[in-house]
Amino acid sequence: MRHRLSAIVVAAALAAGCGDEPPEQWRIALEEKAGGVQYEYAARFAEEVEERTDGAVEVRIYPYGAIGDTETVHRQVRRNAVHFAFGSGDLAGAVPESQVFGLHFIYSDDAYVNARALNDPELLHSDALQGAYRDARLRPLALVPTGWRVWAADRPLRAPADFRDVRLGVADSPLLRESYRAYGAQAEHVEYGELHAALADGRVDATAQPIYILDALGLYEHTRHWTAPRAAPHVSAFVASDIFYQRLSRGQRRMLREIGEELVDWAHEMQQALNEQRLAQIRQAEDIAVEELDAAEREALADPARPLRALYTARGGPDAERILARLLDALERAEAEHGGD
Repeated sequence: MRHRLSAIVVAAALAAGCGDEPPEQWRIALEEKAGGVQYEYAARFAEEVEERTDGAVEVRIYPYGAIGDTETVHRQVRRNAVHFAFGSGDLAGAVPESQVFGLHFIYSDDAYVNARALNDPELLHSDALQGAYRDARLRPLALVPTGWRVWAADRPLRAPADFRDVRLGVADSPLLRESYRAYGAQAEHVEYGELHAALADGRVDATAQPIYILDALGLYEHTRHWTAPRAAPHVSAFVASDIFYQRLSRGQRRMLREIGEELVDWAHEMQQALNEQRLAQIRQAEDIAVEELDAAEREALADPARPLRALYTARGGPDAERILARLLDALERAEAEHGGD
């Protein structure tokens, strides 16, 4: 995996023939540090935009912390202070319908099937999903699975009983917290940048993150037991400011849609390679137990998770029921078309 330029700026050289006209500046803010899946996706997106506009647009990337915390990132993109950003669990307050992507045990065991389903046009470009984000002054351009969520704790977590009295630090999503409370955990919001400190000082005992985040934040230092339940991928929506999007030409909007569609397979392969690489590096240096669950164990965890679907539709917003139905339909179509590839 090659890192393309500095952590703050990703800019291709201006194409010949642009003359003295300065390039238009587009800005992307990340929820995560440089070097992770969001950074790699943003860097590839920047390359595509700069190439397709012959250098007339220059794309700058601001990793987590460059302009503030996650809440600041989301506020800035909604105000058009930055033009693009990623929104995952912490976007729940602005887009409650987005919590559907954190529901447990609705996804395929095949990560590629999930990537295709999440970017199925009948889901991604549906009036229900687009409208939910537009209400928050956002436009979802792609749904990027960044890896399976791993339960990283100071003890094995293989059954609902194992979660009893576990203090779990998660994103600021009420539905996600309820998902873990259904297992018996005490789930609470911990900001991305505070996770390491929260685990170190004992405020929480566990978290649920893809492997590359466990590595990037050094969370393996305080969580020696990792469970890979394949309950849900971590899904980051790549969004544009609706204010910015409305000002784009029809051709520019078409370009953004084409890039999103064309990067689905690449993004899937990229995140798998990055997560596998980080896991191999951690295992070389650290004594980490990574446990897969068998079918019976997964079913025992899926059972208390099922009522969360009804809770989502009740709380998720006016379009929640339609979005969940479209996601389930998209998963079924993708399984039939891509399952076993």
